Amino acid sequence: MPSSAKTRFRPHTRHPLIMGTAILTVTGLITRIIGFFYRIYLSRLFGEEGMGIYQLLSPVLALSFSLTAAGFQTAISKFVAAQAGLENTQFPSRRPMVMGLILTVPLSLACTAALYMGSDFIAVSLLREPRTASMIRILAPSVPLSAIHACINGYFYGIKKAGVPAGTQLLEQCCRVACVYLVSASIMAQGHTPSINVAVLGLTIGEGCSMLAALAAAWYHRFRQAAAPGRHPSNAFGYAQLLGMVIPLTANRIVLNLLQSVESVSIPAGLRSYGYDNATALSVYGVLTGMAFPMIFFPNALTGSVSVMLLPMISESYARGDDEGIRRAILRTVKYCFLLGFSCMGLFLLTGRLLGEGLYRSPLAGHFIRSLSLICPFLYLDTTLSSILQGLGMAGRLFLINVTSLLVRLAFILMTVPHLGIQGYLYGILVSQILQCVLYLGCLWRRSWRGK
Repeated sequence: MPSSAKTRFRPHTRHPLIMGTAILTVTGLITRIIGFFYRIYLSRLFGEEGMGIYQLLSPVLALSFSLTAAGFQTAISKFVAAQAGLENTQFPSRRPMVMGLILTVPLSLACTAALYMGSDFIAVSLLREPRTASMIRILAPSVPLSAIHACINGYFYGIKKAGVPAGTQLLEQCCRVACVYLVSASIMAQGHTPSINVAVLGLTIGEGCSMLAALAAAWYHRFRQAAAPGRHPSNAFGYAQLLGMVIPLTANRIVLNLLQSVESVSIPAGLRSYGYDNATALSVYGVLTGMAFPMIFFPNALTGSVSVMLLPMISESYARGDDEGIRRAILRTVKYCFLLGFSCMGLFLLTGRLLGEGLYRSPLAGHFIRSLSLICPFLYLDTTLSSILQGLGMAGRLFLINVTSLLVRLAFILMTVPHLGIQGYLYGILVSQILQCVLYLGCLWRRSWRGK
């Protein structure tokens, strides 16, 4: 590429990444701080067993989002970013977003109907916990709301306007917490004890508020684009192009989420085989996933923000053939994510017990935080490297690596948890994260340095 072209594009490849990452990081930190204290409130309000039951919904939520939204958001972001880079315009076509909405709204409504009508079967036969049936029915209406929200976010990520997704994310968290607090307070004022269903209601209400805010932002941006002077982008984009990326992405996410669902259900089952009764198994599972995991993932607000912005940036560089810029992004990602990861590992090792007992009033949470601290360097790096692989069009390899990692964890659950308890699962998490990191780096090295 001529030097003049590189000079012209440099402001577009560096400045939006820094600004977008800063916006998403600040908002993500605020959101996670709110969510952190929200988790403490939930754990004290509903107890460890209640948190375990609540966490059983995670596979249902993740699977429905993968089926109706995740692939559309990624595809829309990639196509919009590539078009913006090739046409050198700040107002690329909204056609990918509109087409995504046309496809995902009927799909998400069908998913809602399936969840609502099949809630009893899912609760009893799949999650093996009848008390989740009413929770699934409350969760079901959130599916189309999150699908619409995801398509709009994909467009704004593609044009590197991170403020809109960041703002809707913060609004969602605030509305969720406010709903749960007000409803719980109202129930307790009447002399009753609120059930964990209140937390699911807050999730649905929060998603609805954020979807309305995203729609308002998209409507405002439409008028800005219509009033913008100069050339407008081409609308030469069809359903075949969008579905050509959405279908494999969705299929990959569904397979991964099915494996994660098996993982989530297998942990309490393995703990029961270890000798725990059902209440104890759910309590241990709730402490791990509802208390320790959020603490370990807290610094991921930074790497998660970087990964969201890296996808459109790498897609744009890849479309222009800027291999040197891609290599620089990979090296900087590895350097700073490892630095963050090892710093957090030391912090959690030293303060994990204090955090668990002081914040959650749970010595077990402190033990889990200290044990999970060893995955920090690999966890934070894996988050960003996966976005780079997606931006380079290596979704197939990314899928195979993720499946391999999940199968390793499942093997540890099936073979070690019945004999070692939850500690066997912690070993599996560490081994799988290290393996995932090594495979990610191997793919990127072959692609960017060896040209394969």
